[in-house]
Amino acid sequence: MIKITSETKLSDILKEYPWLKDELVKISPKFKMLKTPIAKVMMRKVDISKMSKISEIDVNTIITKLNELIESHNNEN
Repeated sequence: MIKITSETKLSDILKEYPWLKDELVKISPKFKMLKTPIAKVMMRKVDISKMSKISEIDVNTIITKLNELIESHNNEN
């Protein structure tokens, strides 16, 4: 399991949890943009801190919600 911090790259998280890309809209509708072609290029650079700025959601809230989604998914499987 990857430890998620404000510096964790989104691409690293999605490498370990590819299904999470579809779940990110549960955190913020603004993450729908991750399904666009340009997002593939940008995802390599985006970390949790940048996601916080984009979505206007506190960094710790995003980290908590990501961990909740991962835990929920792991419990289902």
